[in-house]
Amino acid sequence: MAEITAALVKELREKSGAGMMDCKKALAETDGDIEAAIDWLRAKGIAKADKKSGRTAAEGLIGVASNGTKAVVVEINSETDFVARNDAFQSLVRGVADVALSTDGSVDAVAAAIYPETGKSVADSIKDAIATIGENMNLRRAAALSVEDGVVATYVHNAAADRLGKLGVLVALKSTGNKDVLNAIGRQVAMHVAATAPLAVRPEDVDPAVAERERAVFVEQSRASGKPDNIIEKMVEGRMRKFFEEVALLSQAFVINPDLTVAAAIKEAEKEAGAPIEVTGIARLLLGEGVEKEETDFAAEVAAAAKG
Repeated sequence: MAEITAALVKELREKSGAGMMDCKKALAETDGDIEAAIDWLRAKGIAKADKKSGRTAAEGLIGVASNGTKAVVVEINSETDFVARNDAFQSLVRGVADVALSTDGSVDAVAAAIYPETGKSVADSIKDAIATIGENMNLRRAAALSVEDGVVATYVHNAAADRLGKLGVLVALKSTGNKDVLNAIGRQVAMHVAATAPLAVRPEDVDPAVAERERAVFVEQSRASGKPDNIIEKMVEGRMRKFFEEVALLSQAFVINPDLTVAAAIKEAEKEAGAPIEVTGIARLLLGEGVEKEETDFAAEVAAAAKG
């Protein structure tokens, strides 16, 4: 029987995307034949799909799709960045984004939509992909923006492939102006959103709960000064104004030209577009945001798999 070395297990993992222990068992069952082991994993994969669903999936890709006046952004997680570079996984994420265009952009609606390549729902198609690729995957988040007239610009930061990356942004611009100009300024604003992560388009759109938490912190900090209540109130109001300027998109300094606010930059673009431009919405998905990742030692994992 062929010796199942750590290097052989690692090679099979890289080719198949399957887990380390699955690769070791497949090689043992096929006397170390890589190609036969890949076939063995494929044959056994479906039965193991559910078992993989408990693993932490915090890697993966963000995908975007657009038809001009509507755009969507989706996040599909995998366990490892290696799988995110897998052509089959990339095709899946891109395909799910395309399907999401026909939905309202909610996760439930996207999951229930039919994935054309399989004729099954997106949720079931992802489950099938778990069996084939060998890692847990899940559709975690999705968002959609649309306008009746104008454009929804998209931006993927450090794109890993066409329309795929680790950070995706949508910016909806309502306008009757020139579409090329709208797309140009929209992309720049989307890049700005990627860089600064604003909480809302305008100060009045900031979540009241978030604003109230900030106010409570400012009140406590101001009271430490020992100043009278009427002075403290003015101090708090000043800090809240600054807070809103920092977290609301339109009042932020534009990263493309810090001499202008985003609102001023859009106003400048109106001249070339030939019509007023209104930002009606933004969406920003950063891969794995809020997911607690498991810390793993890959070298130790390989050694453990080799020892059995």
